[in-house]
Amino acid sequence: MILTTSAKSFGMHSILRSSVRRITCSSKLMSGGGGGGVMVSSPIKFRLPAAAAVVASAQSIPPASFSQASFFSTAPDLNDGNQKWAMYHDKIPILVEQPRPSVTAQSDSASSIPGSEAPRTSVLMELTDSVGILHDVLKYFWKYDVNVSRIESRPAMPDELGRRRFDFFVDFEGGVGETNVDALLVVLREKSQQFLILDEKEVQWFPRHISELDLIANRTLDAGLDLESDHPGFNDPIYRSRRSELARMAKEHTYDRPISIIDYTKEEVDTWTAVWDKMEGLWDLYACKEYKTSMQLMKEHCGYSRDNIPQQRDTSDFLKKTTNFQMRPVAGLLSSRDFLNGLAFRVFFSTQYIRHHSKPLYTPEPDICHELLGHAPMFADRDFADFSQEIGLASLGASDEDVQKLARCYWHSVEFGLCREGGKNKAYGAGLLSSFGELEYACSDDHPGGEGGKPPEIKEWDPALAAHQEFPITTYQPVYFLAESLQDAKGKMRRYCEDLPRPFFAQHNAQNDTVHIDRPVRRAVGCPDA
Repeated sequence: MILTTSAKSFGMHSILRSSVRRITCSSKLMSGGGGGGVMVSSPIKFRLPAAAAVVASAQSIPPASFSQASFFSTAPDLNDGNQKWAMYHDKIPILVEQPRPSVTAQSDSASSIPGSEAPRTSVLMELTDSVGILHDVLKYFWKYDVNVSRIESRPAMPDELGRRRFDFFVDFEGGVGETNVDALLVVLREKSQQFLILDEKEVQWFPRHISELDLIANRTLDAGLDLESDHPGFNDPIYRSRRSELARMAKEHTYDRPISIIDYTKEEVDTWTAVWDKMEGLWDLYACKEYKTSMQLMKEHCGYSRDNIPQQRDTSDFLKKTTNFQMRPVAGLLSSRDFLNGLAFRVFFSTQYIRHHSKPLYTPEPDICHELLGHAPMFADRDFADFSQEIGLASLGASDEDVQKLARCYWHSVEFGLCREGGKNKAYGAGLLSSFGELEYACSDDHPGGEGGKPPEIKEWDPALAAHQEFPITTYQPVYFLAESLQDAKGKMRRYCEDLPRPFFAQHNAQNDTVHIDRPVRRAVGCPDA
C-alpha cells in the first residue's frame, strides 16, 4: 500500500469503502489546507523527504481492513463502571487513563502470544491548520523509527482566532517507557495544541493466536455427556460410554497435534449408511452446485462413501490444502462467542460422536453426520470459507449483543441458507444438507412436512434483517434467507460486519495463524482459565 499526496480529495466515507491498495488523501491535509477526514489503518513506516509530498510504505493488506470509523464515535454509552470516559470537544468520548488492576486481564501492548505484534500506543493530537503541519509532525515518526498502524483525522472547533484545527488519532507500535517512543511523545506534545495518550479499551477476551483456541475448546455447554432424558441414547449405557470416550479424546486434543483416528463400530457405520442413503438423492435435487462439486472431491480424497465414516483428520487435512480451513474436535456444544471466534482462524469446531442407532434419521444435537455431510463439503468452497471467516473475525472482542446478531446471521446462512441457482432455490446451509425432511421442505415446490401444510417464508438475504430474526431449534424453520449466490452472501455479510460498532478491526495472518488488530486493547472480560 502507498500513501501519497494528490490534488484529489477523498472524504471519510470514500476511504472507508475503498477497495484499492493505493490510498490518496487530500493534499490540503498533508500541506495544511482544509478538507475532509482521512483514515489509514495498516502498519506504516514513514520515510519522509523534505519535499511537500509524503510517501509511506506499508505491507499489503486486504481492502476489508479499510472499514468503519473507530469506536470513539460509535459506542453509545461507554461509562460502564469499569472505565471512565470524558467528552472531548463535546463530541468525542475519550477514555481517561486509570491505574491497571492486577487481574488476569491480558493486554495486547505486551505479548507472549506466538507471532504477535509489538506493544502499541494510541494518542490524540490537536493541530492548528497551517502549511505542512502534518508533514512536520509525521517526520518525527521516521526520525525515531516508529511504525504507524492507524491515522484518523477529524475537523475540530476553530480556535479563538478562527483558525481551523484538526484532531488526529494515531496508533503506533511501541510502548511508553521505550526510549524512542518517549522521545517521540515529547516532540508530539510540543507540536500539538492539545495532546492525550489514550488508555487501552477493555474488550471481551478473544484468541490472538491459534494456540489460544486450546483455552476455549473445552468450555462446552454440556460437556458432551449430559444427555437429556428424551435423547434416544439416554438409557443406553454402551452408547453413553462411547460418548464419554470420544469426549475424552476431544478434550485431550491441542492445536499442534494431529486429530485422533476414530475406530468407528459397525453399528455406527450402519447409522451413517442409513443417513447417506436417505440424503444422496436429495443432494442431487436440492444442494447447490458448490456442495455437489465439493462432495465429489470428498469422495476422491477423504474416503467419503455410504459404508465408511470419513476420518475427521483426513477431512481437515484436505480442507487445509484446499481453502486453508481445518476442523478441530470438540466434546460438545460451545457458546456462540467461542464457536465463532474459532472461525476467525478458519477453524471449525466439530463433534465426532454419532446419533443413536435406534433413530438414525433423527438427532437432537449436531453429530458427525451433520458435521461431515453438512458442513465439511461447503468449507471446501473458497467463497463459503471466506464468508464463514468474515463472521468469525467480526465476533472477536464484540459485545454480547453483537455476538448474538452474528450468531443469528450464522444460523440463517451457514446452517440454513438458500441460494438461487438456475431459477431454483438450492441449499448451502448444513442444517438443510444433513436433514432429509427439512431439505425437501425448504427447497421443493410443494414444501412437504410443514406444520399445518403451511409453506416457509423466503426472504432476500440481508444480514441486517437476519441478525434480528429469531429461530426455533426443534422444528423446521419458518423463515429462510435466500442469497443470489455464495458471492452475494459473502459480499453482503462483509459489508454488514464492516458497519458493526467494533472496538478494533482484525485481520488473520495465515502464515503464523495470528490475528492482527489495528489498535491497542485489553482482553479483560471473560478471560479463560489458563
